[in-house]
Amino acid sequence: MLPLMEREIPVIADDAVDPEFGTGAVKVTPAHDPNDNAMALRHRLAEIVVIGKDGNMTAEAGQYAGLDRYDARKRVVADLEERGLLEAVQEYTHTIPQCSRCDTILERWCRRSGSCGWSRWRSKDWRWWTAGGVRFVPERWTKVYRDWLENIRDWPISRQLWWGHSIPVWYCDECGRGHLHPRRPDRLPEVREVRAAA
Repeated sequence: MLPLMEREIPVIADDAVDPEFGTGAVKVTPAHDPNDNAMALRHRLAEIVVIGKDGNMTAEAGQYAGLDRYDARKRVVADLEERGLLEAVQEYTHTIPQCSRCDTILERWCRRSGSCGWSRWRSKDWRWWTAGGVRFVPERWTKVYRDWLENIRDWPISRQLWWGHSIPVWYCDECGRGHLHPRRPDRLPEVREVRAAA
């Protein structure tokens, strides 16, 4: 049971967790961390969004809904202490993503994204390369290309930054499906209302 939320959550085992770190047991936030999201996909975990676009807690955060993320963290620690559920608070060093323009701390937020399906090109490139269709000069770039082919992923084309580039996709408020259209349409087939892609 998740403390303070009375929400039942699954306990899973995954190789991505370092057993040498702390107790070897860690929380997973599928909607707010890319590594956790990959783990969640492997185990079919729900993606619960607790921090909204505005940096405040969402309704999924229960009694902390509407609070600024920093205020919510302080309240959670205080509430855990009050219930006798907090053993210790320890500081440790880790990487926190920050905006390159204003130094704001970025909260990761998994969301729908347009992408180029590169993985479907992999087999064609692989056959071409292994048949000798490509030769790299200098030779060391061969390994880089091989690594790229072996680990290729679809590439997100929508820029999810505050100053980002819009892509011409419009979403139906009823069905949630995206429609590619060069300009905001007044009406699309089978779509009554549309909203811009963020």
